[in-house]
Amino acid sequence: MIIRLSAREALAALTDPDTFVELPAPQTESGEGDHDGDGPLDWDGYAASRARAASRTGETESVVTGTALIGGRPAAVISFEFGFLGGSLGHRTGDRLEAAYAHARAHRLPLVSLIATGGSRMQEGMVALTQLQRVARQGVLTRAAGLAQIAVLRDPTTGGGWATLGAGADVVLALPGAQVGFAGSRVRPADADPAAYTAEGQYASGHVDALVPARELPGTVADWLRVLAAPRSASPVEPPAALADTVLPETGWEAVRQARDPGRPRAGAYLDAYFGLRLPLRGDRAGGVDEGVMCGFGLREGRAVAYAAQCGTATRPAGYRTAARVIRLADRLGIPVLTLVDTPGAANDAAAEHAGAGPAIADAFAALAAATVPLTTLLIGEGGSGGALALAAPGNTWVTPDSYFSVIAPEPAAAILKRPASEAHATADQLRVRPQDLVALGVARGVVPRRTPDNP
Repeated sequence: MIIRLSAREALAALTDPDTFVELPAPQTESGEGDHDGDGPLDWDGYAASRARAASRTGETESVVTGTALIGGRPAAVISFEFGFLGGSLGHRTGDRLEAAYAHARAHRLPLVSLIATGGSRMQEGMVALTQLQRVARQGVLTRAAGLAQIAVLRDPTTGGGWATLGAGADVVLALPGAQVGFAGSRVRPADADPAAYTAEGQYASGHVDALVPARELPGTVADWLRVLAAPRSASPVEPPAALADTVLPETGWEAVRQARDPGRPRAGAYLDAYFGLRLPLRGDRAGGVDEGVMCGFGLREGRAVAYAAQCGTATRPAGYRTAARVIRLADRLGIPVLTLVDTPGAANDAAAEHAGAGPAIADAFAALAAATVPLTTLLIGEGGSGGALALAAPGNTWVTPDSYFSVIAPEPAAAILKRPASEAHATADQLRVRPQDLVALGVARGVVPRRTPDNP
């Protein structure tokens, strides 16, 4: 069961004790946003409703803004007061949000939003709705300034609040059981699946990065702020060391066989060995999740590194889009990127084509090509054609002894060349897919050594 906290209770539960400093309320300009009397629409009883909300909550508007320390790290914070007219966004709400974003930029602070809102305030009509444009503009300016935005979805997070501060954030965390959706409970279709409007449903669809219980929220947000505030390397990060106790293959087919070994170390093992702290990002923000691609940010010897890692399965369009999303975020924040390549190739079934396999792969290629931060890639298993190359750093790709990279897998290559299936082994040799071949061809910079206590 969700326990609804007030704006200040939510802030107190998240921030370090006695560190919250409230920003002063902006002076509201007269005109269409003036709330003297019954507001811009002369809505009968609006002034009285505001007065009752203020008396009940102790607040004069539906958001509280300020700065605080979270896990010892400074941040600008926004907290919605759902008890004040359902946490709705009116003109004065927009004033406060705009001022909070501006303060974050002026002081180079990440922005953390604790959202609980029913949407735009009906009593102010279109004046209220246009506040979403103001908030969207502030989000764009803050992204352009290279500052991170973290959203925490409380109950409920609906309407324009979800469609701007929530879904527009770089990192989206949600309390389990929270109502999350553009349509609130009173306006959605009667036959709609209720699960679609929950934090869990949004997580399953790739719109939420993590479901975080309330007791874990301070630590999780503090971890994100710790990673985002960590030093960044100006040079490409070193590739992980090889985890398997294997030697370089003698033949092309042996390279293929070693890379396809089901007991071979996979991306999760490499990431765990490489990072001291790892925080996942999930989903392509377009309704898709590929469980075969792991993305996020972490700390490597105290420095921030972003990662996108294939897990050995055929990569689906959502996987490429999620990787591209993380690479672009890392580029905007100035954080170097590590990719781990391991896939037999891009998914090629009808569902993948309907989901936009070609455009998704193109997007991944483009994200890497446009990145200005240092990129590092390690091929840890199969490198299946363009579906693998789409996540490979141009000029800085390394390989493990138990990996191979090929323009096409040996079996379909033999078939295309009208050779019998028995010729796949010889075709693998002709394709020069071995790790040492890739180095000789200039495709890879080198073969990484095995991980040891002296080479972590």
